[in-house]
Amino acid sequence: MFSTLDLTGLPPAADLQRLGQALAMLDAINSPDPEYRYYTYDPHWDTDEQLLEMNDGEGDQLFVLFRPEGCCINGYLSGHEAPAKDQLTRGLPAAFEEFMFGEPVASIGTSFCLWYTPAHGWQTGVVDKDEDDGSEDLLAIFDLNPETYTDWANGYYLDETEREPLDEADVARFYQHEPLTKATAQALNADLTDWAQLAAEAEIIGYPHALD
Repeated sequence: MFSTLDLTGLPPAADLQRLGQALAMLDAINSPDPEYRYYTYDPHWDTDEQLLEMNDGEGDQLFVLFRPEGCCINGYLSGHEAPAKDQLTRGLPAAFEEFMFGEPVASIGTSFCLWYTPAHGWQTGVVDKDEDDGSEDLLAIFDLNPETYTDWANGYYLDETEREPLDEADVARFYQHEPLTKATAQALNADLTDWAQLAAEAEIIGYPHALD
């Protein structure tokens, strides 16, 4: 498992970017109501910037900023007393300073921070080895394994519903960035009816689709 104490195997920025779009598209299919989604993706966060956000609705949040220089992750675990931010971001490249010290990160808070550049791979600031910063839980989805999302979504979206459980093979199509179609969407959520809305969601996320 990934954590700030062991970043071995954490995918590079380009792979996380594709995964972020897949997760956001999967959530848009599983939850037509945006209020209940965990993952959202904004390919136009700012000039040359894209953003993946995870929000569990209970205070835990994860932001992943993608820039030409690489990417930067801000994680916040609700109720966690983190070290000083200047320690968590020690060595942070200048390209990510505005993100880490500006809004909305400044208001949300920071339990851990890590960043990726092609030259140096994944790095992090000062980490308290005796404190659980929540990174293992919040970074688990980044293993690029569709089974991870499938297991989580079956518990979160389908528990206490009459929908059929998600099949890992159907989720894997989105991890592979296969274009969204009515068939691939309905394989996950047979209750979908508003195809214009789903096509608009795909456009917003920047995920390929064939719903026109």
